Amino acid sequence: MSNRFTADSLIDFTAVLCTRAGIEDTIAHDVANILVEGDLLGHDTHGLQLLKPYLDALANKAMRGSGEIEVIASRPAVASWDGQYLPGPHLTLRAIDTATEMARQYGSGSVAIRRSSHIAALAAYLEKPARDGFLVQIVCSDPSVASVAAYGGCEPLFTPNPMAWGIPTSADPVLIDISASITTNGMSARLHSAGQKGDHAWWLDAEGRPSNNPSVIFDDPPGSLQGLGGVEAGHKGFGLALFVEAMSSALAGHGRADKPDIWGASVHVNVTDISAFGADSAFHAQTDYLVNQCLKSTPADPAKPVRVPGQRGLAMKAEQLENGVTLRSDILSALTELAARADVVFPEPVAGS
Repeated sequence: MSNRFTADSLIDFTAVLCTRAGIEDTIAHDVANILVEGDLLGHDTHGLQLLKPYLDALANKAMRGSGEIEVIASRPAVASWDGQYLPGPHLTLRAIDTATEMARQYGSGSVAIRRSSHIAALAAYLEKPARDGFLVQIVCSDPSVASVAAYGGCEPLFTPNPMAWGIPTSADPVLIDISASITTNGMSARLHSAGQKGDHAWWLDAEGRPSNNPSVIFDDPPGSLQGLGGVEAGHKGFGLALFVEAMSSALAGHGRADKPDIWGASVHVNVTDISAFGADSAFHAQTDYLVNQCLKSTPADPAKPVRVPGQRGLAMKAEQLENGVTLRSDILSALTELAARADVVFPEPVAGS
């Protein structure tokens, strides 16, 4: 079977699988759109690869397919929600919508969410609000999981604690999606399953020694992912991890102190209307200049010109929207198995791909 499929067919297929499994229709389409957007942007460890784990979580009652968001606290420009373990893509999209309306009125809006399920690739949420003239920030952590050590420590304590920003320009936005660890749990699991090593010592074994073998985090006792900066400068990643924990779990009032045992996320979304601070053109004059200066930088390797965050992902998205989304063979196999099990017709591949 070819490995290229139209984005629309994958969205429709994913939504059908989700509704067959018991996810409410509107929520199912939110999940489908965000997972496929992850693959479009090249985040294939956080795209459709997550569909089976999501459906497994639903079957195990670690995720709810329907229900209402509980508002814990609110003021005109801030809110705190209990997501009741509804699908993370749905909750995060609704939080962006809510924070955007706050920003239209007050210049900025923030929503913190506790007890969300996993929210997939943070980059998948950024493009639309940034193109609409909003500066958007998303951070999240999972208080039920520990895989990243505190700087100088040996035991796993944090999750990778990703953080993302969408920055408007007069052209394509800058899309930043990074984490407080050097690599992710998803990439670690993929390399471990394939019996492959990392390019560098991205992990620590249980005694705190650097390793290029992802299998150390699956040992007993487990090793951990190194914080951003590694052995030499990991205090930077450590600081960022603490910031994310405070912005997500602490502001939402539910985190590691509660010792949750359900796979999920604490999330914080902030949206800023750049026009509240002055003319859009004044903002764009600064961001456009910075982007152009970056792209004009003399590269250390002429074969690898400088690019800004999101540039490669948006180029991949444009190419895949035209020619079809490429699915890795392991992801394709998992999806076809899900289709057969649910008696859902898998999409036809793009002709000639």
